[in-house]
Amino acid sequence: MFSRTGHQEHHRRVEALVQRWLAERQALIVAWTALQDAQRGNAAPATLSARLEAFCEILMDYVSAGHFEVYDELLAEAERRDDGPAPASQALLGRVQATTDAVIRFNDLCENPHDAAALAQLPRELPVLGLELESRFQTEDRLIALLHDSAGSAAVTADDRP
Repeated sequence: MFSRTGHQEHHRRVEALVQRWLAERQALIVAWTALQDAQRGNAAPATLSARLEAFCEILMDYVSAGHFEVYDELLAEAERRDDGPAPASQALLGRVQATTDAVIRFNDLCENPHDAAALAQLPRELPVLGLELESRFQTEDRLIALLHDSAGSAAVTADDRP
């Protein structure tokens, strides 16, 4: 069993990690919007390619951070509590994985952002990816609430005990 102080320190560390990751999510949304605007506004191919390349880089960084850092820390935080991770967390992670598959497919499609064929597919593919990302963000928010926010409440409750 970890000490109350150890739990609080881990919770603060995870909180900082989640906040950095959510800031990266915001950058991803801004990049998606810029790409969408460039595509809709018939931007020059060079501009569209540059925005696509920047977007895909942020997209893959965000998704990788979730899978290889954030989710692990959230699960570890839940395991540190007496109740461990909620069974619902596995179902949520399964939903996230489904969106990861769509993200990887999109990234593979746009592997060469200077390819005219890839750029021609953006009007069809961007809205589909947008829906996948929206679903992913909602699922991630539920996962954070389940595994992290409840840990913060538990830490406060534990602190209030004599």
